[in-house]
Amino acid sequence: MNSATAHNTDIPSLKPLLDAVEDTKAAVIDGSKPSGTNAVPLPSLPASGSAINDVSTLVGSLPNSIGHSRNPSDTQTSVIAVSLGSVTPPFPPRHGKAEVCTPVKDHLPDVASASPAAPAVTGTGKMADASANANASANANANAAAGAAAGASSDSNVPNQETGRHLPNNGQLIMPGDFEQANHYYPRVLNAQIHPLVSSFFQLGNERIIARYVHLRPKVDQDKLRELLNYKPKHFAWAGSDLFNVTTDSGQHQMIVIETNSCPSGQKSMPLVQDTDECGGYRVVLRSAFSELLKSADMDGELAVIYDKNHMEASGYAAALAEESGEHVWLVEYRDSDADPPVRWVDRAMEIRDAGGNWHAIRACFRYVTQRPWNRIPLYSRTRILNPVIACLAGGRNKMMAARAYEIFNSELRPYNLSVRVPLTIYNVVRDEVPVWVDSMGGHAVIKNPYSNAGQGVWTITTRADLDAFMALDHRYDKFIVQSLVGNASWSSTTHDGCFYHVGTIPNKKNNIFVSDLRMMIAGAADGFRPVSIYARRARKPLLSKLEDDPSATSWGMLGTNLSVKNADGTWSSESQRLMLMDHKDFNQLGIGLDDLIDAYIQTVLSVIAIDKMCQRLIDGDKFNYDLFRALNPDEALFKEITI
Repeated sequence: MNSATAHNTDIPSLKPLLDAVEDTKAAVIDGSKPSGTNAVPLPSLPASGSAINDVSTLVGSLPNSIGHSRNPSDTQTSVIAVSLGSVTPPFPPRHGKAEVCTPVKDHLPDVASASPAAPAVTGTGKMADASANANASANANANAAAGAAAGASSDSNVPNQETGRHLPNNGQLIMPGDFEQANHYYPRVLNAQIHPLVSSFFQLGNERIIARYVHLRPKVDQDKLRELLNYKPKHFAWAGSDLFNVTTDSGQHQMIVIETNSCPSGQKSMPLVQDTDECGGYRVVLRSAFSELLKSADMDGELAVIYDKNHMEASGYAAALAEESGEHVWLVEYRDSDADPPVRWVDRAMEIRDAGGNWHAIRACFRYVTQRPWNRIPLYSRTRILNPVIACLAGGRNKMMAARAYEIFNSELRPYNLSVRVPLTIYNVVRDEVPVWVDSMGGHAVIKNPYSNAGQGVWTITTRADLDAFMALDHRYDKFIVQSLVGNASWSSTTHDGCFYHVGTIPNKKNNIFVSDLRMMIAGAADGFRPVSIYARRARKPLLSKLEDDPSATSWGMLGTNLSVKNADGTWSSESQRLMLMDHKDFNQLGIGLDDLIDAYIQTVLSVIAIDKMCQRLIDGDKFNYDLFRALNPDEALFKEITI
């Protein structure tokens, strides 16, 4: 017998074990113990923290019972955690068995019974069943039915070929070991080397940052700054601020906060600080802010990541969370416009629907829902959510409340010579008052819809035509904010605080300077804040010295830096060619240094604390202070959207 024949005869001996793996994965979805022909006990695995180096370890003696282990440090660890090497995660274990609710038959495709014997396909984001791959050319409806029966993720808005019905959007199961760098970073980031100056910033630590900041600003109270950097956020633990690098006529150079986001992007754009940690900033956020949140979870259930855009990063958090927790994680798209959402709320607890129509209780959830999250996620939830919706209403997705939060917090910080630096902001402006405030700023201003994000709902006004175009639009909300415009020295807003204008990038070979902003992402936990990721973006067009130099140029083309583009069908794309990385090539073009990064970090921390304190003013336990919110943000259109 030749070697090839001998090899083939050995393969069937592993089939029971492989069947057990597939049966166990399927059991995760339907909530039952594996049974039937695949009810094969799982092997004993090495002690927690050790790696599997020999296949004989995997196929050794089989235990007498089978079950899905919920604690990665248990003696009997599920085979689906093998790829992790059974590393004990720094996460609190589950309280008990997760609840799987009654299936909703209406969510099954019409052809669910067409092929009862079709091979099962697990919802791990990978085709784990080899027979499913072999039968890829089989009837598409049979495959769809098999996927629904086993709990596979279905693409929403894809019509069934036989009935024409649109399959619902359902949860996708992410397993430990599913993290692949190529899926969660931009291609150019994978090959980028972090700039040494940026790397040194991430290695400073808060104490050295404090020492440097106070050295350059001797009037700042050092003890107060230390207290702020060690602050433990109660509601707003993960955030990112967008900042402009500006100067004044007198040469005062500083970072100013444009807005602070409660679901910030940034991981996919950040080169690794440590080459050996492929999860990078994803892991930093989960080990700090999310781990802290998970400690307070007081219900049984599973883990989930919900999102409405930026699948690349949302799936990255899901895969990294599976790695860290040793558990499966549900990845669910939760859109504003979804008529049949895969998320529901039962007794203020989140439940996720799988493709089999089963609902899974969720004990803790990572949220990347950016578009009006308050209209479908309740303010009070038994499921722990990072970040909770109150963080959005208090300023993380509400520029009106953010302005009020900064104003109140700055009054507290004044004795310590600290402040959140922002452009002059006029809030609660009705549409008819907008022209008055624009004129008061010299005819140059920025008008913002307070509740939009990703570059939507922002109008830069530099001409009367710009203002007339804004006034002619229909608007969803009743109130706006008007901010001083940061442009070039000859066409920025004039206010009582003077005139800010962009420092911009280093001139290119054509002597063109571009506006750029800086995104600083941070995470907070019991031991305070830490920087997580940084990236920059530049505008489409170079900054003109005088507007009349090119009458065809638009102010938004020169000033708008956001990369997100909303498509006609409601989906999102990104103009990543304008992304500027923290690598050797791009960072040198930004014209910023270590002290600018430190300033940006301090400003981001202050802005986040201001919003977190506003959260605490607005919500106390399970009571939302409607009277205070209405007084600070009197917008009836917004009130009607809030889900209590």
